[in-house]
Amino acid sequence: MAGLESYERVYRGKPVSKSWETGNNFPYIYHGQDVIRPLDVPVVHPLVEDNPPSEGDLTVKKYMVASCGLATLITETLLVHPLIVLRRQCQVNPGLSKYHIIPVTLVPVVIRLHQTQGINTLWKGIGSVLLVKGMLLAIEDFISKITPWPKEITCNSSLKAFGQHILLKCISLGLVAPFYSASLVETVQSEIASESPGILDVFRDGAIRLVEVSNKGRLIPIYSLLPPTIAYGVSKYLFTLAVQGVTSRIMHIRQKQSQELRGAYSRDLLSETVTQDIELQSSLVSTFLAEALFYPWETVIHRLHLQGTRTIIDNLDTGRSVTPLLTGYSSASDCYSTIISTEGPLGLYKGFGALMLEFTVNVIIVRVIKWAFTELRTVLRPKPKSREPINTREPAPHWYYNNM
Repeated sequence: MAGLESYERVYRGKPVSKSWETGNNFPYIYHGQDVIRPLDVPVVHPLVEDNPPSEGDLTVKKYMVASCGLATLITETLLVHPLIVLRRQCQVNPGLSKYHIIPVTLVPVVIRLHQTQGINTLWKGIGSVLLVKGMLLAIEDFISKITPWPKEITCNSSLKAFGQHILLKCISLGLVAPFYSASLVETVQSEIASESPGILDVFRDGAIRLVEVSNKGRLIPIYSLLPPTIAYGVSKYLFTLAVQGVTSRIMHIRQKQSQELRGAYSRDLLSETVTQDIELQSSLVSTFLAEALFYPWETVIHRLHLQGTRTIIDNLDTGRSVTPLLTGYSSASDCYSTIISTEGPLGLYKGFGALMLEFTVNVIIVRVIKWAFTELRTVLRPKPKSREPINTREPAPHWYYNNM
């Protein structure tokens, strides 16, 4: 400043001498003491994401989620199908003395079946089961495209959309019913007393069952089986949806409460990983509860579908012999009352031990696949970058301290 060259530099009322030590044009020591410069304190923004996901990472994650779902579906189908075969053979056998309510009683039977027929006997009918499932999905997708009926609904769907969705389910189940009946025969018939069916025989047998409209022996026409079959499928579906929604809601609330107990919300509270885990667990719980609650109804439906088909099944009392299915039910109510009177209330739960094993295997499969893909995601995840401090303001210039 003009006219002030002769004045000494001062800092807070004290003359500044050579005791100033500078570095990078900024004083940092005054009379042997450090100068505190608050404007130079680095501040790290807490809302800045350390490692924002790259486009490649998101693509890998997307394909991993899809692969996890596909692997779970294939593995569950292959490993759970033998338990479905055992369960159905127990359900449809009115002369079975061992009800197999608990899983332990099935172990010696499976060993004997393996000794007499080979282990492949437990995977019979797996091709037709997959074809019927695929047919059901294809029919639902086709109807939803040619009509305004939604294939899926949410809690925000209107009452009209809900009714259209239920109508879609009813029509799909009705169209698949004859092929489901043919697939049921393939899964329960004994391989040592019947010819092995071809992979596409389910379509031929289903078409034959569809055109048979008259009472031929004890065979019940498929049109008489449509009302109880559709009612069973829709009721079970609605119960599964309701339980899954309630279970998912409870799990979200518990997750939130657990975070509150820790004193703060986690960043992953509503993340995609946590949400998928909750939905997966709620799906398993709702499926098992629905299967357990509707198990007696399923027993009645299966017996009605197999009546008059001249099917010979394995005798699961011994695991070494076969037995024919000889029943004469006139309706679903007659089948129910006959089972209660001749086999007792537990007769409706024959083979329930196989269902318990099925649920256990499903849980193990889901956990193993989830662990495997979590480890794979950890390996493929890029290393986090080192976080650098961010200065909110630039340091004060050298003349700022000289003119104070």
